[in-house]
Amino acid sequence: METKQDIELSITDNIREYPDIKSGRCDNCDNAQFKSSIKNMIFLRECRKCGMKKIV
Repeated sequence: METKQDIELSITDNIREYPDIKSGRCDNCDNAQFKSSIKNMIFLRECRKCGMKKIV
């Protein structure tokens, strides 16, 4: 039985603290397309569909 989690989209999660439920997919919407950016030596991944962000 699968339960739906309430994921806060305004918070940027760290992938070491909160690894992907399915590798390479968004935890919120299961999308596999991301916008990636690097700033101050931090790699940020943002889901194109729902906007969930993770630091990789």
